[in-house]
Amino acid sequence: MYTAPLARLIEQLQKLPGVGPKSAQRLALHILKRPDKDAENLAQAILDAKRRVGFCQRCFHLSAEPICNICSNPNRDETIICVVTDSKDVIALEKTREYHGKYHVLGGVISPMDGIGPEQLNITPLVERVSREKTQEVILAINPSVEGETTTLYVAQLLKPFTRVTRIAFGLPMGGDLEYADEVTLARALEGRRDIDN
Repeated sequence: MYTAPLARLIEQLQKLPGVGPKSAQRLALHILKRPDKDAENLAQAILDAKRRVGFCQRCFHLSAEPICNICSNPNRDETIICVVTDSKDVIALEKTREYHGKYHVLGGVISPMDGIGPEQLNITPLVERVSREKTQEVILAINPSVEGETTTLYVAQLLKPFTRVTRIAFGLPMGGDLEYADEVTLARALEGRRDIDN
């Protein structure tokens, strides 16, 4: 159906998350219509990111430097660490502009079915970091899946001897209807209730 180079490009684009066959075809055709320089710039940007972006040695967030810009920012609150599953969670929380502390990226969740145990995650560096720094609170912001709950409870147990451990509240999204919410979401919304400020 497609000439071999175009089929290969579509096949590679389909490997990206959220890109199905039609989206891959649309992207491939768009790339072919662009000037050669645009295609070269895209290819070079991908290669540069792949070669230069690694993990922060302190929090394991994506970084082109040994220490990321969040960890090296003196205006961030050193006493609070927000623990997340991966870097996309850091990006989501940063978009809120509400959190001003530091982060720690676990690199996944405990999932015995997938062969992922605590030793495959960045849990030991977190415990070491909290035990040696003046951390006053660790906020666990891990998705409320079965694996996420297991990870949250495991990490909380390890950190409680050193600091206060909290978790983000889960509940109904803005504009959501009660009748369409599942039981777990409603239960979490009730558990996370708080007083109305006047």
